[in-house]
Amino acid sequence: MDKKILEFTVFLIHALADDWKKPYRMVYQVLNESGILDDYIVPCYDVLHTQGKQYLVEDITEFVKEKGVAI
Repeated sequence: MDKKILEFTVFLIHALADDWKKPYRMVYQVLNESGILDDYIVPCYDVLHTQGKQYLVEDITEFVKEKGVAI
């Protein structure tokens, strides 16, 4: 994985953890096990990294809920 994508992913995990009030490891686990990390965040990096933090948190939160994953 490219360093800039890794840094973005870490940033996003921390932003989600803060918003969800959950440990970072749990957020990573949710994103990884649901496929959101490998099937959405990493492949869509070019578009996602241009968005604001609040938009990203709302977008990923909604996506997680659509997949039926509890947060």
